[in-house]
Amino acid sequence: MGGNTASQWFFLTLYANPDYYPVRPMAQHLAQLRSFRPRILLMACAVMGLALTMLAAHANGPHPKRNDQYKHQVEKLEETWRVAQLNADVDTMDKLLSDDYVGITMNGMVVTKAQQLERMRNRTLVISRIALDDVKVKLIGTTTAIVTSLAEVDGTNDGTPMQGKYRYTRVYTRLPSGTWKITNFEATRVGPSPERRGPRSETPKRNRP
Repeated sequence: MGGNTASQWFFLTLYANPDYYPVRPMAQHLAQLRSFRPRILLMACAVMGLALTMLAAHANGPHPKRNDQYKHQVEKLEETWRVAQLNADVDTMDKLLSDDYVGITMNGMVVTKAQQLERMRNRTLVISRIALDDVKVKLIGTTTAIVTSLAEVDGTNDGTPMQGKYRYTRVYTRLPSGTWKITNFEATRVGPSPERRGPRSETPKRNRP
C-alpha cells in the first residue's frame, strides 16, 4: 500500500503541477514567437520603406550626367530665344514662355507674357543684335535653372535707339513632361546709357604768365 500511495502521490503531483509538463517550454516559445511576429513584420516594413525612399532620392537627386544633360538643354533654349528675338518669332517665344511669366525689361518695366509677346508683335521692341558672353547655367535640383549672362544689345524700344551692355538673369522651370519654360527675366544695364554719356568736357588750360 505504501508503495502504491507514493506512486499515486507522484502521479497526482506530476499532473497537478504545471511546471512538470514537458511541453510547457515549447508552448511558451511559440507564444513568444507569436507576440514577436507583428514587431518583426513592422520592422521589415520600416526597413523596406527606408530602402525605397533612399532609392527614390538617389534616382531623383542631382546626378552629374543628368545635370550636364539639363544644362545642355537650357543652353540650346537660350540660343533659340536669342534667335526668336532677332527674328521677332512670336510663335516660338509663346512656346518658351510660361503662362505666369513675369519679366523686368531693360528700362525697368514689368511685363507679363501677353505684354512681352505684344511688344514683339507690334514691333514696339525691335532687337537687331544680341551678342552673348559669360553665359552660366545654374541648376537647382532637377526642376529649376538660372541663367546669367552679359549681353551686348542693339535695337529700338518705342522708336528710341537702344544700345549697350546688360547683365541679365533668366529663370527656367522644368515641367513634369520634361519641357522647360521661362518663368522670370530681369536685365540690368552695365555702365551709363549712350544717350547720357555726352561729350567729355575738358578743362581749358591756363596760359602761363
